Amino acid sequence: MSEEQQQEVVEVKTVTRDLVINSHASEVDIALLEDNILVELHREKTNNQFAVGDVYLGRVKKLLPGLNAAFVEVGYPKEAFLHYLDLGLQAHSMLKFKKRVVAGEDIAMDKFKLEPDLPKNGKIADVLNVGDLIPVQIAKEPIHTKGPRITAEVSFAGRYLVLVPFSNRISVSQKIRSGEERNRLRRLIQSIKPNNYGVIIRTVAEGKKVAELDADLRALIAKWEQCIIEMKKMTTYGRMVSEMGQTSVMLRDLLNESFNNIHVNDERLYEEIQGYIRTIAPQKAEIVQLYKGKDSIFDYYNVTKQIKGFFGKIVTIKNGVYLVIEHTEAMHVIDVNSGHRLNKDNSPEENALQVNLDAAKEIARQLRLRDMGGIIIVDFIDLHEAKHRKELYDALVEAMSHDRAKHKILPATQFGLIQITRQRVRPETEVQVQEKCPVCDGEGKIRPAILYIDEIENHLKYLLVDQNENHLTLQVHPFIYSYLCIGWWRSIHHKWQKKYGKKFKVQSMPEFHALQYNFQNANGDDIKL
Repeated sequence: MSEEQQQEVVEVKTVTRDLVINSHASEVDIALLEDNILVELHREKTNNQFAVGDVYLGRVKKLLPGLNAAFVEVGYPKEAFLHYLDLGLQAHSMLKFKKRVVAGEDIAMDKFKLEPDLPKNGKIADVLNVGDLIPVQIAKEPIHTKGPRITAEVSFAGRYLVLVPFSNRISVSQKIRSGEERNRLRRLIQSIKPNNYGVIIRTVAEGKKVAELDADLRALIAKWEQCIIEMKKMTTYGRMVSEMGQTSVMLRDLLNESFNNIHVNDERLYEEIQGYIRTIAPQKAEIVQLYKGKDSIFDYYNVTKQIKGFFGKIVTIKNGVYLVIEHTEAMHVIDVNSGHRLNKDNSPEENALQVNLDAAKEIARQLRLRDMGGIIIVDFIDLHEAKHRKELYDALVEAMSHDRAKHKILPATQFGLIQITRQRVRPETEVQVQEKCPVCDGEGKIRPAILYIDEIENHLKYLLVDQNENHLTLQVHPFIYSYLCIGWWRSIHHKWQKKYGKKFKVQSMPEFHALQYNFQNANGDDIKL
Protein backbone atom coordinates (compact mmCIF):
# COMPACT_ATOMS: atom_id res chain seq x y z
CA MET A 1 0.00 0.00 0.00
CA SER A 2 1.42 3.41 -0.98
CA GLU A 3 1.86 6.30 1.47
CA GLU A 4 -1.04 8.15 -0.16
CA GLN A 5 -3.32 5.14 0.27
CA GLN A 6 -2.26 4.74 3.90
CA GLN A 7 -2.95 8.41 4.56
CA GLU A 8 -6.36 8.03 2.93
CA VAL A 9 -7.19 5.06 5.21
CA VAL A 10 -6.19 7.07 8.30
CA GLU A 11 -8.35 9.98 7.21
CA VAL A 12 -11.36 7.68 6.77
CA LYS A 13 -11.00 6.37 10.34
CA THR A 14 -10.72 9.84 11.90
CA VAL A 15 -13.86 10.73 13.85
CA THR A 16 -14.75 14.31 14.75
CA ARG A 17 -16.02 14.52 18.33
CA ASP A 18 -17.82 17.59 19.62
CA LEU A 19 -19.38 18.14 23.03
CA VAL A 20 -22.32 20.58 23.13
CA ILE A 21 -23.42 21.67 26.61
CA ASN A 22 -26.75 23.43 27.14
CA SER A 23 -27.07 24.85 30.65
CA HIS A 24 -30.52 25.62 32.13
CA ALA A 25 -31.54 26.84 35.56
CA SER A 26 -32.51 23.32 36.71
CA GLU A 27 -30.33 21.02 34.60
CA VAL A 28 -27.41 20.73 32.23
CA ASP A 29 -27.94 18.86 28.93
CA ILE A 30 -24.78 17.33 27.46
CA ALA A 31 -24.73 16.09 23.86
CA LEU A 32 -21.83 14.11 22.39
CA LEU A 33 -21.62 14.34 18.59
CA GLU A 34 -19.50 12.08 16.42
CA ASP A 35 -19.18 13.44 12.88
CA ASN A 36 -22.11 15.75 13.78
CA ILE A 37 -24.32 12.75 14.62
CA LEU A 38 -25.78 12.61 18.15
CA VAL A 39 -24.50 9.48 19.93
CA GLU A 40 -24.90 10.31 23.64
CA LEU A 41 -27.27 12.58 25.54
CA HIS A 42 -26.89 13.16 29.27
CA ARG A 43 -29.13 15.24 31.49
CA GLU A 44 -27.65 16.30 34.79
CA LYS A 45 -29.97 17.87 37.36
CA THR A 46 -28.16 20.73 39.05
CA ASN A 47 -29.73 19.69 42.36
CA ASN A 48 -29.07 15.95 41.96
CA GLN A 49 -27.96 14.77 45.41
CA PHE A 50 -27.63 11.08 44.62
CA ALA A 51 -25.21 10.85 41.70
CA VAL A 52 -22.99 7.83 41.10
CA GLY A 53 -19.72 8.30 42.99
CA ASP A 54 -21.08 10.48 45.81
CA VAL A 55 -19.86 9.35 49.24
CA TYR A 56 -22.22 9.34 52.23
CA LEU A 57 -22.17 8.45 55.87
CA GLY A 58 -25.14 6.09 55.96
CA ARG A 59 -27.11 4.72 58.88
CA VAL A 60 -28.27 1.09 58.88
CA LYS A 61 -32.08 1.13 59.04
CA LYS A 62 -32.92 -2.56 58.67
CA LEU A 63 -31.15 -5.89 58.22
CA LEU A 64 -32.52 -8.44 55.75
CA PRO A 65 -30.99 -11.83 56.70
CA GLY A 66 -32.93 -13.64 53.95
CA LEU A 67 -31.30 -11.45 51.28
CA ASN A 68 -28.03 -11.09 53.23
CA ALA A 69 -28.41 -7.34 52.77
CA ALA A 70 -29.38 -4.15 54.57
CA PHE A 71 -31.40 -1.02 53.97
CA VAL A 72 -29.34 2.09 54.73
CA GLU A 73 -30.54 5.67 55.23
CA VAL A 74 -28.62 8.25 53.19
CA GLY A 75 -31.27 10.97 52.87
CA TYR A 76 -33.26 9.67 49.89
CA PRO A 77 -37.01 8.99 50.45
CA LYS A 78 -36.34 5.29 49.77
CA GLU A 79 -33.56 3.61 51.77
CA ALA A 80 -30.47 2.57 49.85
CA PHE A 81 -29.78 -1.14 49.29
CA LEU A 82 -26.49 -2.65 50.49
CA HIS A 83 -25.71 -6.32 49.82
CA TYR A 84 -23.16 -8.27 51.82
CA LEU A 85 -21.00 -8.73 48.69
CA ASP A 86 -20.90 -4.92 48.32
CA LEU A 87 -19.39 -4.43 51.77
CA GLY A 88 -15.91 -5.00 50.37
CA LEU A 89 -13.21 -7.20 51.80
CA GLN A 90 -12.07 -4.55 54.28
CA ALA A 91 -15.45 -3.58 55.80
CA HIS A 92 -14.16 -4.29 59.32
CA SER A 93 -11.21 -1.94 58.72
CA MET A 94 -13.55 0.77 57.39
CA LEU A 95 -15.89 0.48 60.40
CA LYS A 96 -13.02 0.45 62.89
CA PHE A 97 -11.43 3.48 61.23
CA LYS A 98 -14.77 5.35 61.19
CA LYS A 99 -15.35 4.61 64.88
CA ARG A 100 -11.96 6.03 65.87
CA VAL A 101 -12.36 9.10 63.62
CA VAL A 102 -15.82 9.88 65.03
CA ALA A 103 -14.37 9.48 68.54
CA GLY A 104 -11.98 12.32 67.71
CA GLU A 105 -8.76 10.40 67.16
CA ASP A 106 -6.25 11.78 64.67
CA ILE A 107 -5.29 8.67 62.67
CA ALA A 108 -2.71 8.46 59.90
CA MET A 109 -3.93 6.13 57.15
CA ASP A 110 -0.48 4.70 56.44
CA LYS A 111 -0.07 3.74 60.13
CA PHE A 112 -3.52 2.19 60.52
CA LYS A 113 -3.53 -1.60 61.03
CA LEU A 114 -5.90 -3.34 58.62
CA GLU A 115 -8.32 -6.00 59.85
CA PRO A 116 -8.58 -9.47 58.21
CA ASP A 117 -10.63 -9.68 54.99
CA LEU A 118 -14.31 -10.55 55.22
CA PRO A 119 -15.18 -14.16 54.31
CA LYS A 120 -16.96 -14.44 50.98
CA ASN A 121 -19.77 -16.53 52.44
CA GLY A 122 -20.30 -14.48 55.59
CA LYS A 123 -23.49 -12.96 56.99
CA ILE A 124 -24.24 -9.25 56.98
CA ALA A 125 -25.62 -9.50 60.55
CA ASP A 126 -22.10 -10.46 61.69
CA VAL A 127 -20.76 -7.15 60.34
CA LEU A 128 -23.51 -4.55 60.80
CA ASN A 129 -26.12 -3.74 63.42
CA VAL A 130 -29.22 -1.56 63.11
CA GLY A 131 -28.22 2.05 63.85
CA ASP A 132 -24.57 1.66 62.77
CA LEU A 133 -23.05 4.53 60.79
CA ILE A 134 -20.99 3.37 57.80
CA PRO A 135 -19.29 5.22 54.91
CA VAL A 136 -20.92 4.20 51.62
CA GLN A 137 -20.80 5.27 47.97
CA ILE A 138 -23.61 5.50 45.40
CA ALA A 139 -23.14 2.66 42.88
CA LYS A 140 -26.48 3.10 41.08
CA GLU A 141 -28.73 6.13 41.14
CA PRO A 142 -32.38 5.73 42.20
CA ILE A 143 -34.29 4.12 39.31
CA HIS A 144 -38.09 4.09 39.11
CA THR A 145 -39.43 3.05 42.54
CA LYS A 146 -36.08 1.77 43.83
CA GLY A 147 -33.73 3.66 46.10
CA PRO A 148 -29.99 4.01 45.39
CA ARG A 149 -27.74 0.93 45.24
CA ILE A 150 -24.67 1.49 47.39
CA THR A 151 -21.32 -0.07 48.17
CA ALA A 152 -19.17 0.19 51.29
CA GLU A 153 -16.00 -0.32 49.22
CA VAL A 154 -15.39 3.37 48.59
CA SER A 155 -13.21 4.31 45.61
CA PHE A 156 -12.27 7.54 43.80
CA ALA A 157 -11.74 7.66 40.05
CA GLY A 158 -9.21 10.07 38.58
CA ARG A 159 -7.85 10.71 35.12
CA TYR A 160 -5.28 7.89 35.23
CA LEU A 161 -5.93 6.03 38.48
CA VAL A 162 -8.67 4.73 40.75
CA LEU A 163 -7.90 4.94 44.49
CA VAL A 164 -9.26 2.31 46.91
CA PRO A 165 -8.65 3.08 50.63
CA PHE A 166 -7.97 0.15 53.02
CA SER A 167 -6.20 -1.95 50.40
CA ASN A 168 -2.64 -2.42 49.21
CA ARG A 169 -3.41 -4.10 45.91
CA ILE A 170 -2.19 -2.63 42.61
CA SER A 171 -4.01 -3.77 39.46
CA VAL A 172 -3.66 -2.71 35.84
CA SER A 173 -6.36 -2.33 33.18
CA GLN A 174 -6.55 -5.42 30.98
CA LYS A 175 -6.69 -3.15 27.93
CA ILE A 176 -3.00 -2.37 28.45
CA ARG A 177 -1.58 -5.31 26.50
CA SER A 178 2.17 -4.77 26.82
CA GLY A 179 3.63 -6.81 29.70
CA GLU A 180 6.60 -4.46 29.89
CA GLU A 181 4.33 -1.40 30.23
CA ARG A 182 2.17 -3.13 32.85
CA ASN A 183 5.25 -3.89 34.94
CA ARG A 184 6.55 -0.33 34.52
CA LEU A 185 3.29 1.15 35.74
CA ARG A 186 3.13 -1.23 38.71
CA ARG A 187 6.66 -0.28 39.78
CA LEU A 188 5.92 3.44 39.44
CA ILE A 189 2.76 3.26 41.52
CA GLN A 190 4.42 1.06 44.14
CA SER A 191 7.16 3.68 44.54
CA ILE A 192 4.76 6.62 45.09
CA LYS A 193 1.75 4.97 46.77
CA PRO A 194 1.32 5.39 50.56
CA ASN A 195 0.53 2.35 52.68
CA ASN A 196 -3.12 1.21 52.98
CA TYR A 197 -4.16 2.61 49.61
CA GLY A 198 -4.99 0.30 46.72
CA VAL A 199 -4.70 1.57 43.14
CA ILE A 200 -6.30 0.52 39.86
CA ILE A 201 -4.32 1.82 36.88
CA ARG A 202 -6.64 2.97 34.06
CA THR A 203 -6.04 2.43 30.35
CA VAL A 204 -5.21 6.10 29.70
CA ALA A 205 -2.23 5.82 32.08
CA GLU A 206 -0.34 3.90 29.39
CA GLY A 207 2.88 5.74 28.54
CA LYS A 208 2.40 8.46 31.19
CA LYS A 209 5.24 9.80 33.29
CA VAL A 210 5.53 9.46 37.05
CA ALA A 211 4.83 13.17 37.63
CA GLU A 212 1.40 12.92 35.96
CA LEU A 213 0.49 9.76 37.86
CA ASP A 214 1.69 11.23 41.16
CA ALA A 215 -0.39 14.41 40.69
CA ASP A 216 -3.49 12.29 40.00
CA LEU A 217 -2.80 10.09 43.02
CA ARG A 218 -2.36 13.10 45.35
CA ALA A 219 -5.64 14.62 44.18
CA LEU A 220 -7.49 11.35 44.91
CA ILE A 221 -5.91 10.97 48.34
CA ALA A 222 -7.00 14.55 49.09
CA LYS A 223 -10.59 13.49 48.32
CA TRP A 224 -10.45 10.68 50.85
CA GLU A 225 -8.85 12.99 53.42
CA GLN A 226 -11.75 15.40 52.84
CA CYS A 227 -14.10 12.52 53.64
CA ILE A 228 -12.29 11.99 56.93
CA ILE A 229 -12.64 15.69 57.80
CA GLU A 230 -16.38 15.60 57.06
CA MET A 231 -16.77 12.34 58.99
CA LYS A 232 -15.43 13.99 62.15
CA LYS A 233 -18.14 16.67 61.98
CA MET A 234 -21.10 14.38 61.36
CA THR A 235 -23.40 12.95 64.03
CA THR A 236 -25.95 11.37 61.65
CA TYR A 237 -26.25 10.25 58.04
CA GLY A 238 -25.52 12.65 55.15
CA ARG A 239 -23.29 13.36 52.17
CA MET A 240 -19.56 13.75 52.72
CA VAL A 241 -18.05 14.19 49.25
CA SER A 242 -19.63 14.69 45.82
CA GLU A 243 -18.47 13.15 42.58
CA MET A 244 -17.62 15.63 39.84
CA GLY A 245 -20.46 16.86 37.68
CA GLN A 246 -21.44 14.77 34.66
CA THR A 247 -19.65 17.24 32.37
CA SER A 248 -16.31 16.83 34.14
CA VAL A 249 -16.78 13.04 34.38
CA MET A 250 -17.27 12.85 30.60
CA LEU A 251 -14.18 14.97 30.04
CA ARG A 252 -12.19 12.82 32.44
CA ASP A 253 -13.25 9.56 30.78
CA LEU A 254 -13.40 10.64 27.13
CA LEU A 255 -10.71 13.26 26.65
CA ASN A 256 -8.22 10.59 25.65
CA GLU A 257 -10.38 10.10 22.53
CA SER A 258 -9.72 13.74 21.69
CA PHE A 259 -12.62 16.14 21.50
CA ASN A 260 -12.31 18.55 18.61
CA ASN A 261 -14.52 21.19 20.23
CA ILE A 262 -16.46 21.75 23.43
CA HIS A 263 -19.26 24.30 23.03
CA VAL A 264 -20.97 25.66 26.16
CA ASN A 265 -23.56 28.42 26.56
CA ASP A 266 -22.93 29.30 30.23
CA GLU A 267 -20.00 31.50 31.19
CA ARG A 268 -19.55 30.04 34.68
CA LEU A 269 -19.57 26.49 33.30
CA TYR A 270 -17.25 27.58 30.48
CA GLU A 271 -14.66 28.81 33.00
CA GLU A 272 -15.08 25.67 35.12
CA ILE A 273 -14.53 23.34 32.14
CA GLN A 274 -11.61 25.35 30.83
CA GLY A 275 -10.01 25.30 34.28
CA TYR A 276 -10.48 21.54 34.51
CA ILE A 277 -8.96 20.95 31.08
CA ARG A 278 -5.97 23.18 31.94
CA THR A 279 -5.41 20.83 34.88
CA ILE A 280 -5.59 17.53 33.01
CA ALA A 281 -4.56 18.53 29.46
CA PRO A 282 -3.25 22.14 29.21
CA GLN A 283 -2.59 21.81 25.47
CA LYS A 284 -6.31 21.33 24.82
CA ALA A 285 -7.63 24.40 26.67
CA GLU A 286 -8.37 26.24 23.41
CA ILE A 287 -10.98 23.66 22.31
CA VAL A 288 -13.46 25.05 24.86
CA GLN A 289 -15.64 27.70 23.23
CA LEU A 290 -18.29 29.94 24.80
CA TYR A 291 -21.42 30.13 22.65
CA LYS A 292 -22.97 33.63 22.53
CA GLY A 293 -25.48 33.21 19.70
CA LYS A 294 -29.10 34.32 19.91
CA ASP A 295 -30.54 30.90 19.02
CA SER A 296 -30.55 27.98 21.43
CA ILE A 297 -27.16 26.24 21.38
CA PHE A 298 -28.87 22.91 20.66
CA ASP A 299 -30.74 24.45 17.73
CA TYR A 300 -27.56 26.00 16.34
CA TYR A 301 -25.66 22.71 16.36
CA ASN A 302 -28.66 20.71 15.08
CA VAL A 303 -29.03 18.74 18.32
CA THR A 304 -32.71 19.54 18.94
CA LYS A 305 -33.78 18.12 15.59
CA GLN A 306 -31.78 14.94 16.15
CA ILE A 307 -33.27 14.47 19.62
CA LYS A 308 -36.77 14.74 18.14
CA GLY A 309 -35.89 12.24 15.41
CA PHE A 310 -33.92 9.65 17.39
CA PHE A 311 -36.07 9.30 20.52
CA GLY A 312 -39.55 7.86 20.61
CA LYS A 313 -41.06 4.45 19.94
CA ILE A 314 -40.24 4.33 16.20
CA VAL A 315 -36.77 5.19 14.89
CA THR A 316 -36.28 5.44 11.12
CA ILE A 317 -32.87 4.43 9.76
CA LYS A 318 -32.75 4.64 5.95
CA ASN A 319 -34.35 3.20 2.84
CA GLY A 320 -37.52 2.51 4.83
CA VAL A 321 -35.78 0.42 7.52
CA TYR A 322 -36.99 1.27 11.02
CA LEU A 323 -36.80 0.10 14.62
CA VAL A 324 -39.66 -0.26 17.09
CA ILE A 325 -38.39 0.17 20.67
CA GLU A 326 -40.57 -0.96 23.59
CA HIS A 327 -39.80 -0.76 27.30
CA THR A 328 -41.09 -3.05 30.04
CA GLU A 329 -40.32 -3.30 33.74
CA ALA A 330 -38.03 -6.30 33.16
CA MET A 331 -36.38 -5.56 29.82
CA HIS A 332 -36.21 -3.53 26.62
CA VAL A 333 -37.37 -5.05 23.33
CA ILE A 334 -36.22 -3.81 19.89
CA ASP A 335 -37.90 -5.03 16.70
CA VAL A 336 -36.17 -4.59 13.32
CA ASN A 337 -38.41 -3.92 10.32
CA SER A 338 -37.32 -3.76 6.69
CA GLY A 339 -40.14 -1.42 5.63
CA HIS A 340 -40.22 -1.15 1.86
CA ARG A 341 -36.51 -1.86 1.38
CA LEU A 342 -35.99 -4.43 -1.36
CA ASN A 343 -33.08 -4.98 -3.74
CA LYS A 344 -34.34 -7.06 -6.66
CA ASP A 345 -30.78 -8.16 -7.51
CA ASN A 346 -30.33 -9.81 -4.10
CA SER A 347 -31.94 -12.89 -2.61
CA PRO A 348 -34.32 -12.51 0.37
CA GLU A 349 -31.54 -13.81 2.64
CA GLU A 350 -29.07 -11.16 1.37
CA ASN A 351 -31.68 -8.42 1.74
CA ALA A 352 -32.41 -9.53 5.31
CA LEU A 353 -28.69 -9.56 6.14
CA GLN A 354 -28.15 -6.03 4.81
CA VAL A 355 -31.16 -4.69 6.73
CA ASN A 356 -29.89 -6.35 9.92
CA LEU A 357 -26.36 -4.96 9.47
CA ASP A 358 -27.73 -1.43 9.06
CA ALA A 359 -29.98 -1.94 12.08
CA ALA A 360 -27.09 -3.22 14.23
CA LYS A 361 -25.20 0.08 13.88
CA GLU A 362 -28.28 2.10 14.82
CA ILE A 363 -29.12 -0.18 17.76
CA ALA A 364 -25.62 0.26 19.20
CA ARG A 365 -26.06 4.03 18.93
CA GLN A 366 -29.55 3.92 20.44
CA LEU A 367 -28.28 2.03 23.50
CA ARG A 368 -25.67 4.72 24.11
CA LEU A 369 -28.01 7.57 23.29
CA ARG A 370 -30.82 6.44 25.60
CA ASP A 371 -28.44 4.84 28.12
CA MET A 372 -30.61 1.72 28.09
CA GLY A 373 -29.50 -0.82 30.66
CA GLY A 374 -30.44 -4.25 31.97
CA ILE A 375 -31.68 -6.88 29.50
CA ILE A 376 -32.22 -5.93 25.85
CA ILE A 377 -33.78 -8.37 23.39
CA VAL A 378 -33.35 -7.55 19.69
CA ASP A 379 -35.62 -9.27 17.17
CA PHE A 380 -33.67 -9.13 13.92
CA ILE A 381 -35.11 -10.34 10.62
CA ASP A 382 -34.69 -14.14 10.41
CA LEU A 383 -31.43 -15.36 8.87
CA HIS A 384 -31.36 -18.98 7.84
CA GLU A 385 -27.63 -19.37 7.20
CA ALA A 386 -25.30 -19.74 10.18
CA LYS A 387 -22.52 -17.71 8.51
CA HIS A 388 -24.90 -14.76 8.13
CA ARG A 389 -25.93 -14.95 11.79
CA LYS A 390 -22.22 -14.96 12.71
CA GLU A 391 -21.61 -11.94 10.45
CA LEU A 392 -24.48 -10.07 12.13
CA TYR A 393 -23.17 -10.92 15.61
CA ASP A 394 -19.66 -9.72 14.72
CA ALA A 395 -21.08 -6.48 13.27
CA LEU A 396 -23.04 -5.78 16.46
CA VAL A 397 -19.99 -6.51 18.64
CA GLU A 398 -17.93 -4.10 16.52
CA ALA A 399 -20.64 -1.40 16.63
CA MET A 400 -20.83 -1.66 20.43
CA SER A 401 -17.07 -1.68 20.94
CA HIS A 402 -17.18 2.11 21.45
CA ASP A 403 -19.74 1.80 24.27
CA ARG A 404 -18.14 2.69 27.62
CA ALA A 405 -20.82 0.85 29.63
CA LYS A 406 -20.04 -2.78 30.48
CA HIS A 407 -22.06 -5.09 28.25
CA LYS A 408 -22.32 -8.66 27.01
CA ILE A 409 -23.78 -9.88 23.70
CA LEU A 410 -24.95 -13.43 23.06
CA PRO A 411 -24.87 -14.91 19.53
CA ALA A 412 -28.03 -14.82 17.42
CA THR A 413 -30.50 -17.67 17.84
CA GLN A 414 -32.04 -19.53 14.94
CA PHE A 415 -35.04 -17.20 15.24
CA GLY A 416 -32.92 -14.06 14.84
CA LEU A 417 -33.02 -13.03 18.50
CA ILE A 418 -29.92 -11.48 20.08
CA GLN A 419 -29.73 -10.93 23.84
CA ILE A 420 -27.70 -8.07 25.29
CA THR A 421 -27.02 -7.15 28.89
CA ARG A 422 -25.79 -3.63 29.50
CA GLN A 423 -24.71 -1.97 32.71
CA ARG A 424 -27.31 0.32 34.22
CA VAL A 425 -26.21 2.85 36.85
CA ARG A 426 -28.61 5.70 36.06
CA PRO A 427 -32.23 5.97 34.96
CA GLU A 428 -32.70 5.64 31.21
CA THR A 429 -32.61 8.94 29.31
CA GLU A 430 -36.17 9.69 28.27
CA VAL A 431 -37.23 12.49 25.94
CA GLN A 432 -40.86 13.30 25.23
CA VAL A 433 -41.03 13.61 21.46
CA GLN A 434 -44.77 13.32 20.99
CA GLU A 435 -46.37 16.74 21.00
CA LYS A 436 -49.83 17.97 21.90
CA CYS A 437 -52.07 18.95 19.04
CA PRO A 438 -50.72 22.38 18.00
CA VAL A 439 -54.26 23.62 17.46
CA CYS A 440 -56.38 22.34 20.36
CA ASP A 441 -53.54 21.83 22.92
CA GLY A 442 -54.96 18.37 23.61
CA GLU A 443 -58.39 19.64 24.62
CA GLY A 444 -60.30 18.78 21.44
CA LYS A 445 -61.41 22.40 21.00
CA ILE A 446 -59.63 25.38 19.46
CA ARG A 447 -59.80 29.11 19.93
CA PRO A 448 -60.72 31.09 16.79
CA ALA A 449 -57.54 31.45 14.69
CA ILE A 450 -58.63 34.92 13.59
CA LEU A 451 -58.22 36.11 17.20
CA TYR A 452 -54.72 34.62 17.67
CA ILE A 453 -52.74 37.74 16.70
CA ASP A 454 -55.15 39.94 18.66
CA GLU A 455 -54.53 37.79 21.72
CA ILE A 456 -50.75 38.23 21.41
CA GLU A 457 -51.18 41.99 20.98
CA ASN A 458 -53.41 42.25 24.04
CA HIS A 459 -50.79 40.52 26.19
CA LEU A 460 -48.06 42.67 24.61
CA LYS A 461 -49.97 45.87 25.40
CA TYR A 462 -50.49 44.76 28.98
CA LEU A 463 -46.78 44.06 29.51
CA LEU A 464 -45.43 47.15 27.70
CA VAL A 465 -47.97 49.73 28.81
CA ASP A 466 -49.59 48.51 32.03
CA GLN A 467 -46.59 46.68 33.48
CA ASN A 468 -43.98 49.00 31.92
CA GLU A 469 -41.72 46.09 30.91
CA ASN A 470 -38.53 47.02 29.08
CA HIS A 471 -36.38 44.83 26.80
CA LEU A 472 -39.24 42.40 26.29
CA THR A 473 -38.84 39.33 24.05
CA LEU A 474 -41.75 37.63 22.28
CA GLN A 475 -41.03 33.99 21.39
CA VAL A 476 -43.14 32.40 18.65
CA HIS A 477 -43.14 29.54 16.14
CA PRO A 478 -41.11 30.29 12.94
CA PHE A 479 -44.33 30.56 10.88
CA ILE A 480 -45.72 33.23 13.20
CA TYR A 481 -42.30 34.92 13.32
CA SER A 482 -42.39 35.29 9.52
CA TYR A 483 -45.93 36.67 9.66
CA LEU A 484 -45.03 39.28 12.30
CA CYS A 485 -41.65 40.37 10.93
CA ILE A 486 -41.86 40.13 7.12
CA GLY A 487 -41.04 43.48 5.45
CA TRP A 488 -39.36 45.48 8.23
CA TRP A 489 -41.00 48.92 7.79
CA ARG A 490 -44.42 47.48 7.04
CA SER A 491 -44.23 44.54 9.44
CA ILE A 492 -46.64 44.01 12.31
CA HIS A 493 -43.64 43.97 14.64
CA HIS A 494 -42.63 47.48 13.57
CA LYS A 495 -46.22 48.77 13.75
CA TRP A 496 -46.60 47.49 17.32
CA GLN A 497 -43.33 49.17 18.36
CA LYS A 498 -44.57 52.50 16.98
CA LYS A 499 -48.04 52.02 18.46
CA TYR A 500 -46.84 51.38 22.02
CA GLY A 501 -43.67 53.52 21.90
CA LYS A 502 -41.31 50.74 23.01
CA LYS A 503 -38.94 48.37 21.28
CA PHE A 504 -39.15 44.63 21.85
CA LYS A 505 -37.63 41.55 20.21
CA VAL A 506 -39.39 38.76 18.35
CA GLN A 507 -37.56 35.43 18.55
CA SER A 508 -38.13 32.38 16.34
CA MET A 509 -38.48 29.13 18.35
CA PRO A 510 -38.41 25.99 16.13
CA GLU A 511 -39.35 23.75 19.06
CA PHE A 512 -42.64 25.62 19.74
CA HIS A 513 -46.03 24.37 18.62
CA ALA A 514 -47.58 26.32 15.75
CA LEU A 515 -49.79 28.45 18.03
CA GLN A 516 -47.50 28.55 21.05
CA TYR A 517 -45.98 31.82 22.23
CA ASN A 518 -44.12 33.07 25.26
CA PHE A 519 -42.83 36.35 26.73
CA GLN A 520 -39.48 36.81 28.47
CA ASN A 521 -38.25 39.78 30.52
CA ALA A 522 -34.86 41.53 30.31
CA ASN A 523 -33.25 38.78 32.42
CA GLY A 524 -34.44 36.04 30.09
CA ASP A 525 -37.01 34.73 32.60
CA ASP A 526 -40.41 33.53 31.35
CA ILE A 527 -43.35 35.81 32.18
CA LYS A 528 -46.43 33.94 33.32
CA LEU A 529 -49.68 35.47 32.07
